[in-house]
Amino acid sequence: MDVVRRGGRSRLAVLGAVAVLALGPALAGCSDDGGSKSGNSTTPSAPSTGTTAQPPGGAAQPDDPAAARAEITRNWTAFFDPKTTTSEKTGLLENGEQMAPVLAAFAGDKNAAATAAKVKNIDFTSPDGANVTYDLLVHGNPALPDAKGTSVLQEGTWKVSVKTLCGLVELSGVTVPGC
Repeated sequence: MDVVRRGGRSRLAVLGAVAVLALGPALAGCSDDGGSKSGNSTTPSAPSTGTTAQPPGGAAQPDDPAAARAEITRNWTAFFDPKTTTSEKTGLLENGEQMAPVLAAFAGDKNAAATAAKVKNIDFTSPDGANVTYDLLVHGNPALPDAKGTSVLQEGTWKVSVKTLCGLVELSGVTVPGC
């Protein structure tokens, strides 16, 4: 049963979405191989009122911003899609090989099958970094609307940043090795 608070947000739905990513006991067993943290990343947060400023002349964008936006949207959608295999998700996550145990833990969770993401906005911060605004959906409904994350260009692929994934996990109060 959801309890709706003022502003239309459901606290239980938000906590449920975050719990999908928490999996405390499964994640606590993951080894820490010194995984890196990306300096190009942000933690999911409530909606902001400002926008990311671009330097004059568009120097903060990749050579083909439209193609990069399309790839970021496609990769974020696939990363959060429960039908995407763990192996595929590893390739869509920054330093995915280091985070494979975390992704494997999510694959076995029944709640993960109800979670998806919808990219709403992409603002480039550099030719290889972007701020991403997205809705985290549970059963198709926004549970964490206007969340903030980042995408990084790594090995020629636009990927969900480790910091974004770890930020979602940390919202639940769980500490995950490698985050």
